[in-house]
Amino acid sequence: MSPRSTLSTNLLDELQAALAHGNVARRVETLRKVTDLFVDHSVEYSAEQIAVFDDVFQCLIEQLEGCAKTLLAERLGPVAGAPPQVIRTLAFDDLIEVAAPVLSQSDQLDENSLIENARTKSQGHLLAISTRKVLSGAVTDILVERGNDDVVKSTVNNQGAAFSEQGYTRLVQRADGNDEIATCVALRPSIPRHHLLNLIARASSSVRTRLATANPKLAAEVSLAVQQATTRARSARATMSEEAIISHELVRLLFKDGRLDENEVLKFALNKKFDEANAAIACLAHIPVSVAETMMVESSNEGILILSKVANFSWETVKAIINMREALSGLPISDSATDRDTYERLRPSTAQQVLRFHRMQQATSSPPAA
Repeated sequence: MSPRSTLSTNLLDELQAALAHGNVARRVETLRKVTDLFVDHSVEYSAEQIAVFDDVFQCLIEQLEGCAKTLLAERLGPVAGAPPQVIRTLAFDDLIEVAAPVLSQSDQLDENSLIENARTKSQGHLLAISTRKVLSGAVTDILVERGNDDVVKSTVNNQGAAFSEQGYTRLVQRADGNDEIATCVALRPSIPRHHLLNLIARASSSVRTRLATANPKLAAEVSLAVQQATTRARSARATMSEEAIISHELVRLLFKDGRLDENEVLKFALNKKFDEANAAIACLAHIPVSVAETMMVESSNEGILILSKVANFSWETVKAIINMREALSGLPISDSATDRDTYERLRPSTAQQVLRFHRMQQATSSPPAA
């Protein structure tokens, strides 16, 4: 059968008339007939015949209203081997009612088209993409970065979605301060352990409790981390809150897992998480948390500068720590230029000596154990 004989002579004549001088209603009716013809026999057509339908569909939809294109998208979206060019045209339509049926279902959209769509189109387009049966890490990277909370939750809840290392890192960041996203991410069966620990360290106490009871299989890691932290908290000095010590212990778990670095400290500081930042600095400077905390709450910024130099932080991180402390304590904003000059002139060896003095001073001033 030739491509032309796929369309009956009468339908071809009607198509030519509709394209030449037909009104919208006539074009819509012709589109319906061509769609019926394709859908009813799609598995029988060769690539050459599908290309003919592609050309016909493209000509018909150029001047049609959104409702007609929506009907076409709903018919062609689930059809395997649908004409690829018209599928792409529908997917990139600004009307989400037109784009969604093909973005969510069509196997004729290749990865490059999905990536381009996710980078340039609306949140509605991203939400439709997030529901596809299979999503690669390259696509989910963009959904997690550009998508709003609904898009992120839909993507995370899609068990056919794969996530790259970068994608999981960004998910943990998006979960910070958002209990719904945090819960969704932690409940993914495939989440790597180090990302789960990172998420637990950042999560609120209510999220930790929810995760520990939501899924028995997943809860093993969560329960272990929380139980270890809670046990230590109950045996720690009474002057520190249990929640603060739990935060410290969870950060230590990140450190033991090899996933604690300057970038994590920066994130804690930017998100005003003092307990987590303090514990992270203590780990990276190899000192007790109590020593770090004493230096962090000094009236001047000298303690922060000393700790940061020992940990070899960049100025960006140091400034974020200073800003965090000042924001939480209500202190006036300090002279950034002076602090930076002091920090740049400070030698690591000098910082180490001062830190040793602080450790010795705190050790001699601490009361003996009962």
